[in-house]
Amino acid sequence: MTSVWLDGAADIGSDPFLAGTDNDIVIVGAGLAGLVTAVLLARAGRQVVVLEARRPGAVTTGNTTGKLTLLQGAQLSKIVRSHGSAVAAAYIEGNRTAQDWILDYCSTHGVPFDRRDAWTYAVTESGRSKVQDEFDAARQVGLAVSREPATELPYEVVDAIRLPDQAQLYPMELLAALTRELRELGGAVVQHCRVQDIHLDRRVRLETEAGDTTAARVVLTSGLPFLDRGLYFAKVMAQRSYATAFSEVDAPPQGMYLSVDRITRSLRTATHDGKELLIVGGNGHDVGRPPKPPSELVRDLVDWTEQRFPGAAQTHTWSAQDYRSPSGVPFVGRLPRGAGKVYLATGFSKWGMTNAPMAAMMIAGQIVGDRPSWARRLGHRVSRPRVAATVLGFDTKIGGYATTGWLGAEARQLQDRGPTPAEGEGVVGARRGRPVAISTVDGQTCELQAVCTHLGGIVAWNDLERSWDCPLHGSRFAADGSVLEGPATAPLPPVTPVRAKEADVSGQ
Repeated sequence: MTSVWLDGAADIGSDPFLAGTDNDIVIVGAGLAGLVTAVLLARAGRQVVVLEARRPGAVTTGNTTGKLTLLQGAQLSKIVRSHGSAVAAAYIEGNRTAQDWILDYCSTHGVPFDRRDAWTYAVTESGRSKVQDEFDAARQVGLAVSREPATELPYEVVDAIRLPDQAQLYPMELLAALTRELRELGGAVVQHCRVQDIHLDRRVRLETEAGDTTAARVVLTSGLPFLDRGLYFAKVMAQRSYATAFSEVDAPPQGMYLSVDRITRSLRTATHDGKELLIVGGNGHDVGRPPKPPSELVRDLVDWTEQRFPGAAQTHTWSAQDYRSPSGVPFVGRLPRGAGKVYLATGFSKWGMTNAPMAAMMIAGQIVGDRPSWARRLGHRVSRPRVAATVLGFDTKIGGYATTGWLGAEARQLQDRGPTPAEGEGVVGARRGRPVAISTVDGQTCELQAVCTHLGGIVAWNDLERSWDCPLHGSRFAADGSVLEGPATAPLPPVTPVRAKEADVSGQ
């Protein structure tokens, strides 16, 4: 479970965490949004420290498909329906500004990228209308899209549109370059330093696992804010999707493709260890609620690719977590009830290569007092009723997940000891009225409290990544209970000490 980008990526390294220090700005999260924000603010003369719970790029940026494009599946038509053409035009202007900034940065800092055409396509009649809607929306805001149902894909397409001269990135090399510049400007990036809480006073005090630090301002770019102020956990939907890479593909398509059918497929190429790989993604679902076990979703991607690209040899498998905005426009700006000192960026809806630097520009512009007109438009948009209906749908779905999770745990009563799941498996049940999560990974069986430490959802086992995933707001935990990602900041507590898995006894 390592992405092409993380496989062999150089260690960015960590600056020391200095407890008790005071800073101009602390940024929480060292993905693309956090590091671009840090560089922009450091260039403006601010003293910046970035705190990262794991390592830079460990979550979404290092597991993206890395497409830097203004043609984003059916995203633009969604924004038009939700907010109208003026907001859609501001969104495209902001994304274009961000795209130009990233490409210029890559060019001047020696970061590789590939110029490619972007395609939105459909393979079903039901997807044809989405392609038409996206074509109309793109033309409405001035994108130079063309209708071209004939593609280079080795399977039938019923309709497609193309936007030329977009780009595909190598995200970990970009993060490394951003980190180098930040350090040259006097900033710092601290790895393995999870922020657990924030307290507002004259200065903002951040509690971390390594001690406290203070700042004049704090920027939250950790995917979904771990602070519940503003209730953003209820305004976005956490989604997980999968990607696989293949070598030995004869004449792989050179465009960047994304289908808009019910079952989506994303394609691009990448050069890795001197070989050209085909990357195929798709099979996304709400976190903790896959339609089938995640290992089967990946198997489906592999089977699909091998059928259409004979001879393809799988080299990598990975997954990523994204937060879907109900309207398609990210939430960026000051955090409600943050005393004007805390900023956030979330809801990139799987388009973080453009939305992350756009959000960085919006936040940096607010802090230094230089906001472009498109940023002001996006920051003061008025949602149509359909957006409220979508948020209500999110909340209804999450409420259903909460109920079924508790009922499901109660339905499986566990004995005082056990069961001991097989290697790589996990079960959830109830013992003496308390939900328990039991898994076995690398010969160690862990029994944990199955209640998510964020807002009490019952976690579900992810057999592909061997993790416990919460279906409410996307918090994820390793088999030993430690936090992987999401809004949770505390681990799943153990029920009993870790014990070595008992050896299987056979009659041979």
